[in-house]
Amino acid sequence: MSSWEVFAVKYADRNARTRADSFIFDDNHDAPHAMDYFMWVLRRGDEIILVDTGYDQPEADTRDRPIILDPREALKPLGIKAEDITQLIITHLHYDHAGGLHLFPNAKIHLQAAEMAYATGPCMCHGTLQMPFTADHICEAVKRVYSGRCIFHEGEGEVAGGVTVHCLGGHSRGLQAVRVRTEAGWLCLASDATHYYENVFEKKPFPIVVDMEDMLRGFDTLHTLASERSLIIPGHDPLIREMFPSQHADHIFRLDRGPDQWTL
Repeated sequence: MSSWEVFAVKYADRNARTRADSFIFDDNHDAPHAMDYFMWVLRRGDEIILVDTGYDQPEADTRDRPIILDPREALKPLGIKAEDITQLIITHLHYDHAGGLHLFPNAKIHLQAAEMAYATGPCMCHGTLQMPFTADHICEAVKRVYSGRCIFHEGEGEVAGGVTVHCLGGHSRGLQAVRVRTEAGWLCLASDATHYYENVFEKKPFPIVVDMEDMLRGFDTLHTLASERSLIIPGHDPLIREMFPSQHADHIFRLDRGPDQWTL
């Protein structure tokens, strides 16, 4: 089975944060702690799978969380047009991961059934749990179901040869990580199963959590999905930009050959 190229595509960042925003328990809770926002591209020959969509300018304005690049523009250095995306893995339905779903009109989405049930169910009556979701994004996902362009997974599922999804929960009820065969070994796009390396390697939970036990178990599972620690890719860590080489553009980082330097 041939391996996949994997790219992290940065489209936004948020630097006015502290460590209290990233870790439930931390002695330096008021220290600055920046966050990067990524989408991920899997490519093997003519096959392309997009993992997550980012969010667009209207969502950025509504939440006062500016984007650097429209997700469609961010993909252009890879020679990818939004309308050409036909396979799209949504790790979970939070605004920063599914907020650009409408930008990819021809995509069939891969989603955990538990995530759809969570995002459309009684839990959304609580403002705290509803906060990371936007109703229009959920409606767009429902439209994909009704148009026959949603593949539901329950637990573990195969998207393509060498690409599988794995439900971990924790941060969101149906959060899924993506396991990819690469030349460096099995790489795990953890998405928000671990926002930062520090979450998973020091077992420090992220504050937005629906099930703490699932989050902690997920940290252990990530180690089983990747061939080695350096191939666990967190969802928002700026260290990605320091350890993996940029390619095609300053905001695109190649992951499938492993890091240029590993300091963790």
